[in-house]
Amino acid sequence: MLPHIVAIIGVVFFAATMIHAALEDARFYTIRNTLVIAIAGAWLVLSPLAGLALPQMGLAILAGALVLVATFGLFSFGLIGGGDAKLAAATALWLGPQGTLLFLVYTMMIGGILAIASLVLRSAPLPASFYGQPWIARLQSPGAGIPYAVAMAPAALFALPHTPWFALLA
Repeated sequence: MLPHIVAIIGVVFFAATMIHAALEDARFYTIRNTLVIAIAGAWLVLSPLAGLALPQMGLAILAGALVLVATFGLFSFGLIGGGDAKLAAATALWLGPQGTLLFLVYTMMIGGILAIASLVLRSAPLPASFYGQPWIARLQSPGAGIPYAVAMAPAALFALPHTPWFALLA
């Protein structure tokens, strides 16, 4: 019974923090380290309590490490932000290898749509009342990047049902 409750808590926590990360990134173009540490730390505490087997946990850590190496490579070339890289790695912990692969595919697809939407937003005039909002002005700025957590959050939520966490809910 306790592992089932912990799994529910974990899934709800993960979903809520991913949504929070997306909103934070959209508003401030920043993903706080404390949020990424909370996501990774919660996985570390909740995984054994929820009943994840040690091999599952090891594979999840391996997935997180591989994603961290790959995303920091992207960061070093200026393609994504450092917060995005750390968030992707923490997300991979929760999703494990199978969920991480889906997460990366979904992130690329949603990120592509986000990039196109950003280009359209940056080329179209907005109503005057929108310009008073700093986060909208930042989104429309031609030199601004893309808040990639906005793509990662829904991608993670789409991948979550294909992870051991959902198997623990059954």
